[in-house]
Amino acid sequence: MEALHPAAGTDRRQSLETAHPSLRVTHLGTCRCRCAASPRRPALASPLNQAPNKIPSSPRYRPSSARSMSPQLTLQTPLELPPSEVPHYLDQLWSRDQSSNIGAHTFCLLIWQPAWVEQQLVRTGRIEGPIMGIQRDEVEEAGRKAVLELDLPLSTPPLGSSVSNCLAKVDGNQTSDDLRGQHVDGALSALRPRRLITFAPSLDSTRPLETLVAAYCPLPEEGGGTVACGDVVVLRGGTEALQEGLNTLQPLLPDDLPSWVWWNGPLDESPELLEQLSIAPRRLILDSALGDPVYSLSLLANKLAGGQAVNDLNWLRLGSWHQTLAMVFDPPHRRDALSHVVQLDIDVEGDHPVQGLLLAAWIADRLGWTLKDSHRHDAKTGDSSISAVFQRPDGTEVPLRVSPVPMGQPSIHPGQIVGLRMISKPEHGGAMCVILCAESGGCMRLEAGGMASMELVEEVVPLLHTHVEADMARLLEGGHDSSNPLLAAAAPLAAKLLS
Repeated sequence: MEALHPAAGTDRRQSLETAHPSLRVTHLGTCRCRCAASPRRPALASPLNQAPNKIPSSPRYRPSSARSMSPQLTLQTPLELPPSEVPHYLDQLWSRDQSSNIGAHTFCLLIWQPAWVEQQLVRTGRIEGPIMGIQRDEVEEAGRKAVLELDLPLSTPPLGSSVSNCLAKVDGNQTSDDLRGQHVDGALSALRPRRLITFAPSLDSTRPLETLVAAYCPLPEEGGGTVACGDVVVLRGGTEALQEGLNTLQPLLPDDLPSWVWWNGPLDESPELLEQLSIAPRRLILDSALGDPVYSLSLLANKLAGGQAVNDLNWLRLGSWHQTLAMVFDPPHRRDALSHVVQLDIDVEGDHPVQGLLLAAWIADRLGWTLKDSHRHDAKTGDSSISAVFQRPDGTEVPLRVSPVPMGQPSIHPGQIVGLRMISKPEHGGAMCVILCAESGGCMRLEAGGMASMELVEEVVPLLHTHVEADMARLLEGGHDSSNPLLAAAAPLAAKLLS
């Protein structure tokens, strides 16, 4: 058994101060800001600044091509067992008199790991196996080539459902070893999970259930010590077979350890299995960028309303936008402008608007705006944007528009924000236009028209270009025993914008 262990440093994270109790910004992830003419970051006092949760610094993750495999002391090589025998076997494994092989007292992680695009790329001969189930450069590059070969829109995410659905119609019967769950990404293995349980659905929906177990410890020279030992359990088969495998699950989750469920796939696939896997008190981590936007936001809002601990990777990636916008309004002479916003525009990659809606909802919630009306335009007319009207506390209406923007090299995460424009007209002083652009560019539409008489503030939003496993590690590293309160406030409002 091998796991990945990147060499990771840590960034010191400055706490965010506040000068106004109603407006807050989350601090999710380290930002190495490259904004033009940005001074060294002070302790922020903008009305948009307050972090409700302190989160430890995150590692500087290397790109997947640089991640190397580190040796492990194998206690049990991958062994196939009948599902009913797995709990007893693992109990016996850890009860043996092996004083140097003590299971880590950390947490359990359950992963739904479909890797549909990777499976289809292997089946159609576009890449060779084995199937790993982790985001790596080879899969991403092959996905981008498939977008071109399948004549999909250039803004199609290379690992998205559109790619896997189109590849499913292509002939091919290449097979390969399926090692999902048997290799752990370094960002996750560095956190030393006690038990990692992977649900690996196969393309063949009739495939019977297979159950594998393995156990390992990091070698001493890797700094793992004797308390970081863990085991992995892999349940592989068709979706119906995986449903049957749920009976094996509960005995595998120690009562004295927290359990997390990471649904690493579209939220609208296998909804019954998602509900069964994520029962309380298990904490749920999902990605609202995956799946139908209406369904994703509705599910997120309902889970949060039910009081379950829920975190969203799509929200996590908004951290740099929150912080950069807060920095813009940190100078005292700009703070009054927040009470006089008259227009808000957000551009997103492709046709998945959820991240843009979450950012708009966060701004509206923090500024005390009330939603008056929303409308999703018909893509058949050539306009697939979402428009809404908010009302400020003083009664003034604020129009919002979230617009799709075609991108030739889209992110692996669907619907990432490209740019934001906020126009404010204070009663005293001149009008101000704030434009935030992602490092990838594409803000020309927001920079056009009618701003000659305004104070123009433009900033580049620094982004962490990491794979989803690194995003997951950032969340798990911070603990997050409860839902982020800002997400809990923003998600229902974002869902209303699509209803």
